[in-house]
Order: sequence, then structure tokens, then C-alpha cells
Amino acid sequence: MMAPKLLLSLTSIPIAAALVLPDGVGRLPALGWNSWNEFACNISEANFLTAANKFVELGFKDAGYEYVNIDDCWSVKSGRDNTTGRIIPDYTKFPDGINGTAAKIHDLGLKIGIYSSAGATTCAGYPASLGYEEIDAATWAEWGIDYLKYDNCGVPSNWTDECNFCVPDSTNVNIYVNGTCTNTTGLCADDYDWSTSRTAERYRRMRDALAAQNRTILYSLCDWGQADVQSWGNETGSLWRMSGDITDKWPRILEILNENSFYLNNVDFWGHGDADMLEVGNGNLTLAEARSHFSLWAAMKSPLLIGTALDTLSEENVEVMLNEYLLAFHQDPVFGAPATPYKWGTNPDWTFDPERPADGREDSELGRGT
Repeated sequence: MMAPKLLLSLTSIPIAAALVLPDGVGRLPALGWNSWNEFACNISEANFLTAANKFVELGFKDAGYEYVNIDDCWSVKSGRDNTTGRIIPDYTKFPDGINGTAAKIHDLGLKIGIYSSAGATTCAGYPASLGYEEIDAATWAEWGIDYLKYDNCGVPSNWTDECNFCVPDSTNVNIYVNGTCTNTTGLCADDYDWSTSRTAERYRRMRDALAAQNRTILYSLCDWGQADVQSWGNETGSLWRMSGDITDKWPRILEILNENSFYLNNVDFWGHGDADMLEVGNGNLTLAEARSHFSLWAAMKSPLLIGTALDTLSEENVEVMLNEYLLAFHQDPVFGAPATPYKWGTNPDWTFDPERPADGREDSELGRGT
């Protein structure tokens, strides 16, 4: 039996108005490292300084990787400062505060990211930023933050959307997205304008607060592909998640690839779909799977955020994520669009989409096995 293949065509597709930041920040997809996949809440300043130093030592900085990003669990859980209203860093994890860690990262010529959520609490139950956008944006700018990952947890009932978005169903045996919805009740009308939704408004509030600062902070919308984010994400942030969380299991990587294939026509300069952090170096991925995973994320022009411990990363996996040809395509300053499938989605008979013919363009293929 012939293996089905994902075929990617290099075409330029115009996108809607995008958020343009000063000095070219966000024009190209981000390159960096994030703590969550490897460390979750078990973080300390040492994790981030190790990652930053390994960026320099292993050649990642020279290849263009620049962000060292703190994910969830960096603050105390007890609440905000009673006087200033600010989120309080956990000084047992960050003895010099987040600003102290930021200064050390900056001294290496790198940038630092932080995490919050567009709700009352983060996904791990820490104070989040809904209703405190101006205070938090000003705090992060003062600390020297360069990147914000903004999650979608802890949403109060008065901020939930009036109707439901169709979340793709992936229940069939091959973990393919089959085009139906996991939720079948309360769906919004097909012509519903999701840019007017409460979800979009929650994310716009932080966009506006960041824009009011005297520091450029790259804004990452982590709403898990909800609320038709591809239709309003580019004018709200520099990158937007297209699907739910990744795991270090190959079937989940393929599922994310397939879900994201439907949204790549919204990706170009200044606006990038985020397929989630990389799992190269984690779990039981084979080297071939790790290569395919990285190659496809680069082809989609997803942000490439390493999600493993760099001090124990194998030489082979270092080479995977320093592939100069893939990084050259990913960071191309002239051609901003991703490689987009012209076999669109997962039609049961793998039918050809006439709107995306090859026309002699360069293609890449992923053999999926029988």
C-alpha cells in the first residue's frame, strides 16, 4: 500500500492586516527556548541561565535563536501586592527577581520572555492578567521583558463567548482530524464574526496595554486555536496558537500538523501560526521523527521554541535544530509565506485540491507509512 504523503507547496498568499512592531520585531517567526515542556512548574533562575549559556555555547545564538522564555509558575500563588497591584515574583525561584534574571540574559545578547493568561488565573493556578493588563504590561516593560506568552486559562464566566467554536474532532483510529466538531451544541453561526467575541477582546486588551509601553514586547496569543483566532490573530499579536497543546508522542505531532494545515493561508510576514513548542529531545521520539517534526514546524513557519534541556541534548538533536537550510527558509527575509499543503486536510480518498496545484513549484514530502 502506498504511504500517504503531505505535500507542501511554496506559494505566496496575501493575509489580512497584521500587527507591525518597531525594529522588525515579529516580522519573522520567533526562534528561542521555553521552559514548560521540560520543566513545567519545577523552575528556577538556573534553568534559564543554563539555557541561555547553552544557546551561546552550542551555536544556537549564532543561528538566530534569541528568546529564553519563562513559562507558568514564576510568581507566588498568594496574590498580588496589596499596594501596587503587581504580580509578585517567587524569590525562592528567582532570588534577584525577574528583572535580575532578565539582566543576566540580556548580558549574553539574548532576550527574555514571560508568561501570563487572559483570565483570573494561569493554567497552573497562579495570578493572571485579565483586568490588570496595564499594571502587568508596565511591570514587564520595567523588568526588561521582550516576549509575552498569553494563555487562555482561568476565564471568568462573564468573559466566556456567547456561543461555541467548532473544535476539530480527532477521534478516529489514525489520529487524523476528520473535519467534524468535538462539541455539537451551542455552535456559533457559520458567519459569526469572531473578531467581536469576548475571547478576541480579552486578547486585544493586553495588545493595547503592551503597545502603550516604551519597550517592544513580542506578543504570543496562546488561545489553543479557539475562537477562530486565525481570522483576528494577526492584527492582535505576532503569533497565535493554531491548536491544542503538543506532547512528545508522534501521533500528536501529526495531528497538530494536520489541524494547522487548514490555517496556513493566514501566515506571512508579521503574523505566524504557532504549532506549539518543539518536542525534539523529549520522550521517545526517534531521530527520524525529531527531524520530521522540526522540518515541518520550520516549513509551516511556526515559531521554533526549543522545549528540552539543552545541557543534556544529544549532538544529533542539536544538529536537527541547527539545520541551516531549514532555518534559511524559516527566516527568509524576502518570502514570508509558509509551505502550504495543496493536498488540503485529510480527505478520505486523499483527493487533490485543484485550488493548490503544484505548477512546477518546489515541494517537500512526508512519508506517513501504511
